[in-house]
Amino acid sequence: MTDFVCKSPADGTQVFAGVHANKSEIVSTLTHANQAQKIWANRPLRDRVEMLGMALNHLQQQKQEIGEEITRQMGRPIRFSPKEVDGLVERGQTMLDLASQALADISLPEKQGFERFIRKTPVGVVAVLAPWNYPFLTSVNVIIPALAAGNSVILKHASQTPLAATRWQEAFNAAGVPDGVFQHLFLSHDGTAELLGSGKVNYTAFTGSVAGGHAIVQALSGGFASAGLELGGKDPAYVRQDADLELTVTELVDGAFFNSGQSCCGVERIYVHEDIYDAFLKAFLTETGKLKLGNPMNPETTLGPMVSTKAANMVRDQIADALASGATAHFPLNDQRDSPYLPPQVLTDVTHKMDVMREESFGPVIGIMPVTDDEEAIALINDSAYGLTASIWSKDAESAQLIGDQLETGTVFLNRCDYLDPSLAWTGVKDSGRGCTLSVMGYDSLTRPKSFHLKIG
Repeated sequence: MTDFVCKSPADGTQVFAGVHANKSEIVSTLTHANQAQKIWANRPLRDRVEMLGMALNHLQQQKQEIGEEITRQMGRPIRFSPKEVDGLVERGQTMLDLASQALADISLPEKQGFERFIRKTPVGVVAVLAPWNYPFLTSVNVIIPALAAGNSVILKHASQTPLAATRWQEAFNAAGVPDGVFQHLFLSHDGTAELLGSGKVNYTAFTGSVAGGHAIVQALSGGFASAGLELGGKDPAYVRQDADLELTVTELVDGAFFNSGQSCCGVERIYVHEDIYDAFLKAFLTETGKLKLGNPMNPETTLGPMVSTKAANMVRDQIADALASGATAHFPLNDQRDSPYLPPQVLTDVTHKMDVMREESFGPVIGIMPVTDDEEAIALINDSAYGLTASIWSKDAESAQLIGDQLETGTVFLNRCDYLDPSLAWTGVKDSGRGCTLSVMGYDSLTRPKSFHLKIG
């Protein structure tokens, strides 16, 4: 019996066939998670951290094999995929290094006759619903700190990247993490709703679409469990007239087209000061033309297929709508609607009346607009339903900070983009979601405060 099949977008071959968990399996998994969590939470923090570090080391040792699996499952070129393991280890280890600080008791000023402090205790069972575009880099953000804090975790991974879930399971088993502390389930939409609506999940971390976020909130509406939601993005870049043009162009081409544009914080719209607009556009087109679209298993390929033909056609439709409204395309159009392979496209003469500048593209297309000054750039950047990241390109750090203070985003970059520093809080505003992962603050949603008010003597 098979409920779902993962086919490689590279060539359509079957990578994995799986069966969704039924109701009794979901109930059993929840029961096991609740029982195991209580024992796990009583382990000293140093023991938990040591085991989780061993799990990260196990994944690092499987780097090449995991990279090949990522490429086969979702199409990222093999020259890049193994590096995702390096990233997950960096993030995971950072969160382990921060654990003692983040989970330390909060002491209060002395009060005669009393001892008072606030202890951070685990919430219980954490459900992690992970996406396919960065199957390890997204899931590690919650899995490692949740376990370090003393919770148990149930992972539901996207059906396009099921092997990521099995790799996590193997790593924790190899590290000696007790049975039931980490489990994974293959779930349908109904099964996911069953899991979240059970009343036995204490916190849910979801990364996905805005529509998916609404579905998660609906599934949790019968109880009071909370959720962290990392949703869509339409991340802007603003190139000021004093920007280092060579650096800016190189980084923004990568930020727009890496992973075929399928990045939550990938650059999706660019605003360039009119004084350098022509020079920027010329250089940007030249750099974009260097990308090599092809089979992702070829080490020379720098741009692989999108995750599916359906996803590619959504981008094709967005490009066609923009062109019909007056936009100019700078590369040949690709109308092969039976293929997930989509070359990069740069659009100019775009406006905010076009979906390509307002709705998430999640593909290899970028719109570029000239602006007259900082004020216009700020207004256009904030004219969006999303607010995940924004990047500013300038030699003036002080002005960049002043601009950043006015931007409605969770992260402001200067002279870099499409990157997560695990020591900083990762969060979004508006339709980009709610909650926070990474940094010491990433532990806050995975713990609950317990106050100790002890009268002495």
